[in-house]
Amino acid sequence: MANSPSSKKRARQQEKRRQHNASQRSMVRTFIKKVTAKIEAGNHEEALTAFNEAVPAIDSMTSKGILPKNRAARIKSRMNTRVKALKAA
Repeated sequence: MANSPSSKKRARQQEKRRQHNASQRSMVRTFIKKVTAKIEAGNHEEALTAFNEAVPAIDSMTSKGILPKNRAARIKSRMNTRVKALKAA
């Protein structure tokens, strides 16, 4: 448990930051779920639109350090592959 005033303040700041980061991470997951749902529905146009909305959000969370950059790249790559496969099908 924090004892000094500065350590108590750091604990408060960390909790606030943790909650904010959790919210941001949840938002990205929601974008990913929307893309996945459109892909499973089989609609290429809607999937492409959802993918184009998700990419900037994923990149933003990567630059803020909420998502590791390799994980973000892997997520985007896999979604892009699935969206392109819809067009070919």
